[in-house]
Amino acid sequence: MSTNSPARWRHAAGALVLATGVVLALAGCATGAAAGTGSSDGSVTIGAASNGAATETKLTVTEDTKLHEELPADVKQSGKLVIGVGALPSGYPPLAFTGDDQKTLTGSEPDIGRLVAAKLGLEPQVKNATWDNLFVGIDGGSVDVGLSNITVTEQRKEKYDFASYRQDNLALQVKKGSSLKFDGDPSVLAGKTIATDSGTNQEKILLGWKSDLEKQGKTITVKYYPDANAKLLAVQSGKVDGYLGPNPTIAYQNKQDAGTAKATTTAGTYSGAGADLQGLIAATTKKGNGLAKPIQEAIDELIDDGTYAKWLKAYNLSNEAVQQSELNPEGLPLDAG
Repeated sequence: MSTNSPARWRHAAGALVLATGVVLALAGCATGAAAGTGSSDGSVTIGAASNGAATETKLTVTEDTKLHEELPADVKQSGKLVIGVGALPSGYPPLAFTGDDQKTLTGSEPDIGRLVAAKLGLEPQVKNATWDNLFVGIDGGSVDVGLSNITVTEQRKEKYDFASYRQDNLALQVKKGSSLKFDGDPSVLAGKTIATDSGTNQEKILLGWKSDLEKQGKTITVKYYPDANAKLLAVQSGKVDGYLGPNPTIAYQNKQDAGTAKATTTAGTYSGAGADLQGLIAATTKKGNGLAKPIQEAIDELIDDGTYAKWLKAYNLSNEAVQQSELNPEGLPLDAG
């Protein structure tokens, strides 16, 4: 998939849309802004109204007054951190969607924003928009930080500053009990039938593996399905050996079906940037406005005190943890296909 496309929600492809089609009824079309589940005393409810997408977890964050003083003057004066999410019109469980109360903007992305805001001593204000309008908001200053599953790319670094907070991974989903384990070596997929989504980053990676194996006299059978339900049923019934797709979507589906006869699990993950670079998801700010550094330091403190791990665990995303936040890390190259 072209990394020149602005649609990070679509970077792992329309796959996020396809793979979540079965659950989009959960995600209403939240508009405007909402403070949501943060509070002035530093308490944050992770996974509020998430309808099973997360284990609801109440956390208390201690403000770092030194970081508060490092904030840009306009943000410090406002007392708010305006968090932009590009999840309209339908939402993307477990990343960002309207909760089962039909008003709370919930998901892993707004919740990490609420935690960062508490660490910085700011009131979180979450704004939901279309993907394109999220960046319009950052550019124009109506949004302080974009937290919307945004992958760091070298092209985006020309215009924005980044503070990483999650790995950008694909996952191989298999039926619970499958013996297939995937550690990034595509040779274990030789002779297997793997489903994926047409026109996506994961399809490009899977077809590359198939081509490499064919040079060794082996192959992968690649299957496509018309919708998310058909694809999931193929995994659950054993018609395919696995499905290669976006890790957050697969983690969500695994959690929804856990403990049932339809249970699925993750056999392994793989960087969405390919073999040579670990892709990273990052908080995104307007370049040079001085906000990315205190956000990066706030994330590091959340990592150090264990809050970060509890946030990831609540969303079943512990396999995307980073050891530390990086300021403007290496991103997908300009010539990435």
